[in-house]
Amino acid sequence: MARMPKVRGRLTAMRPLAPLSWLRVGGPAEVFFQPADPDDLSAFLHDLPADVPVMPLGLCSNLIIRDGGLPGVSIRLGAGFARLEVIDGARLRVGAAALDSRVAIAAAEAGIVGLEFLRTIPGAIGGAVKMNAGCYGRYMADVVEEVTLLDRLGRTYRLGPEALGFGYRHSAIPDDHVVLSAILRGTAGSREASEALMADYLARRAATQPVDQRSCGSTFRNPAGFSSTGADDDTHDLKAWQLIDDAGCRGLRRGGAQMSEKHPNFLINAGDATAADLEDLGEEVRARVKSCSGHDLVWEIRRVGVRITAQ
Repeated sequence: MARMPKVRGRLTAMRPLAPLSWLRVGGPAEVFFQPADPDDLSAFLHDLPADVPVMPLGLCSNLIIRDGGLPGVSIRLGAGFARLEVIDGARLRVGAAALDSRVAIAAAEAGIVGLEFLRTIPGAIGGAVKMNAGCYGRYMADVVEEVTLLDRLGRTYRLGPEALGFGYRHSAIPDDHVVLSAILRGTAGSREASEALMADYLARRAATQPVDQRSCGSTFRNPAGFSSTGADDDTHDLKAWQLIDDAGCRGLRRGGAQMSEKHPNFLINAGDATAADLEDLGEEVRARVKSCSGHDLVWEIRRVGVRITAQ
């Protein structure tokens, strides 16, 4: 904390992160920074010593934060970074902290269609851009027109979709760069039809996924190829959940962690799991699938921070 630049926002030492995590696990942030506005964040990054790690955090809906916590500075954007603006009849400018679901609803209200897939994706736009989130045949790569970012030195720059390097469940955005906002492109259409499609997506998700339990969605990527724009993993012939099921891992437990009975590719905190329980169970599933089918499952959930090894 003694090495931190002066800010107008809030700096907190050893901020517990488990309450912010969808899985409710993880150790503290060594320093937790909530910037007042983009200028505050830019100045902070410019003056921050180069050896201090930086980790932008969204809603932690696709993270296992390890039990030892996050070293350096964790940055969390607040309500001032969640603004939504309708640019015209087909585009929205949205802040990185805007909820994916809220963006989908706002688009429908403005008569913009094509963003309905965001309604069922947990988290916020910054993380959705970073990981090229998608479902039901649509990805962020299909709708992003421009992204505004801050680099590790506090410099603002803008990138179009080609420069963002979108692929299946990833982008080329460096881990220490902060997404500030994005312009998303849809098409003009019917609000009623958009709302009906979102209702259908929500019903389908509730029918097949453990939406009432603590999870981060799909744990592992589907082991299939992808196009430069992200591909449609929902049409892949080979599904991670099927490989996990075939390996006898549906409902498998370790400590307080469990592979969901409802959807075996969902890793859940069944009560009192630690981050180590969750990560170790995931690795056990990977080993069993490898032994059973020969496939190497790749984590979709990011695992970050310091791992504490049991003595």
